Amino acid sequence: MALITKAIKGTKDALPKDIHKHQYIEATVLDIASKFGYKEMRTPVFEHTELFQRGVGDTTDVVQKEMYTFDDKGGRSITLRPEGTAGAVRAFLENGLCNEAMPQKICYLTSCYRYEKPQAGRLREFHQFGVECFGTQSPLADAEMISLANSIFETLGVKDLSLEINSIGCPTCRAEYHKALKEYFSKREEDLCDTCKGRLDRNPMRILDCKSPVCSEIAAGAPAITDYLCDECKEHFVKVQEYLRAMNIEYTVNPKIVRGLDYYTKTVFEFVSNSIGAQGTVCGGGRYDGLVEELGGQHTPSLGFAMGLERLMLLMEAQSCEFPSPEVPDLFICALGDKATVKAVELAKDMRAEGFSVIMDLNQRSLRAQMKYADKLGAKFNIVIGDNEVDNGKAVLKNMSSGEENEIDLTAFVNGFYNISLSEQLADLEINGEEFDFSSLFSVNNKDE
Repeated sequence: MALITKAIKGTKDALPKDIHKHQYIEATVLDIASKFGYKEMRTPVFEHTELFQRGVGDTTDVVQKEMYTFDDKGGRSITLRPEGTAGAVRAFLENGLCNEAMPQKICYLTSCYRYEKPQAGRLREFHQFGVECFGTQSPLADAEMISLANSIFETLGVKDLSLEINSIGCPTCRAEYHKALKEYFSKREEDLCDTCKGRLDRNPMRILDCKSPVCSEIAAGAPAITDYLCDECKEHFVKVQEYLRAMNIEYTVNPKIVRGLDYYTKTVFEFVSNSIGAQGTVCGGGRYDGLVEELGGQHTPSLGFAMGLERLMLLMEAQSCEFPSPEVPDLFICALGDKATVKAVELAKDMRAEGFSVIMDLNQRSLRAQMKYADKLGAKFNIVIGDNEVDNGKAVLKNMSSGEENEIDLTAFVNGFYNISLSEQLADLEINGEEFDFSSLFSVNNKDE
């Protein structure tokens, strides 16, 4: 049989055998973000194209080459979000969060879309974890945000990451830097790629981020932004580094980091790995003090970062980081015959209501086929119910890992199952290699009575 169609190039299915890894990463990042005071936000998958043209920047590769843009049936230009920040800022303004107590801390798990050449760690539909902090100009916020990302990597067990930081200044000092860059690159203009020739007048900093080998070689000798910082930006950057040292977070200053989006100001940073090839940046972000104002709000200094989840999982797998085991059913009920099936349905409903996961064979196959199915699912316990078991009100519950069997009363099945499974867990538990006397947990010290 031939498939009518396959998944679109640059997209990837998340299958049940791996979904626990996705869920573990997503739960971990949200949990850590909440410890830093961040609350989750969800925004639409598409926005008006103007939002990204104004927010991301019309000189960026994202806007010029990579966005999925189309006209809807009303003739409006719509774009699938290529990143999360612009939509978060739009929601921050439109929903009045700008009138709440500052800073406002939000986070999100989101899908993004960019028309890029697919490769390991780079998809056309990909997923990000992002955080945004609105309403603070303090360098402490920059350091805390870096600390949040660092905490995620430490919790997930990711190692050998390099934190690279830079300051790309404010509009005032950057104007002087642009003059220096334009003068430098103009001497080699004929050697630049066509895209960078267009950037030379509009935004020469974008040339520093070009992936062309020739442009990269030319950019290697370009002036460094850190030599052009105004006193305020310089002091801000010094303070960020002071706080990072106080947090014992190692870093390297890399003057060539500019990030790929136009809205960044002052601090920018990347966490980079050598474990996953060319796509080594697993987290990047920085400050964007002018973006809220650019999108129609009041001046609101802000900052954020994004972390690619597919790239993060690729890195964790390359480093053999530990993932929790996938969940397996607590109980598999083998039902033989109509009367037994009715009873199995009752038991399954009661068990699920108490929070247990219970599986039955919906195809009602033979006992042998059902047992084979239960084994493939990895069920912790198994019980076989036929007409005799229903008539007697009793059946045998089997622990599938130890092989131990216990007779259980079907009229009080939930309590019986709970007691048997708990007692077997306690019997298996050892402390310092010796069986633990659990009665000591319930003893009461009455010496003062």
